[in-house]
Amino acid sequence: MSLETRAHTALHIVKGAIVKVLGEDAKWSAGANVNGGHGRITVQYNRKPTEDEVNEIERLANEKIKENAVIEIHEMSRVDAEARWGDWIYDLFPLPESITELQVFHLPDWNVNACNKLHTETTGEIGKVSISKWRFRKNKQLLEVSYDIE
Repeated sequence: MSLETRAHTALHIVKGAIVKVLGEDAKWSAGANVNGGHGRITVQYNRKPTEDEVNEIERLANEKIKENAVIEIHEMSRVDAEARWGDWIYDLFPLPESITELQVFHLPDWNVNACNKLHTETTGEIGKVSISKWRFRKNKQLLEVSYDIE
């Protein structure tokens, strides 16, 4: 399993933890970047989180990783995916309408996202997540969370 695959899968885990801590107002990803064992997710959000909230995001992400939960990858039509999960499968910038078949990352009660990248089979394969920095861009209403995996 490559380091980048583990870091990318961690992105979904961190995003799920962000939504758990900050609420559904933070569900829309505006960007994601993974490079080796480092990742950054940007979510649309309306305020700067507290230090306690950021610490709780890291704690919950690592708790989910320790569960060693099985990750489901569904290959399905866009129509079926939207019927099952609604707009939760999309990020802030939706996929072009011309895309009719999707690969959907699904970790029940945690994260669901249309994503065509490679993923680990379980959360335990990720390792440990450490939030290395975060910043809130008030003018754009964006929260950037950077993390590293060990």
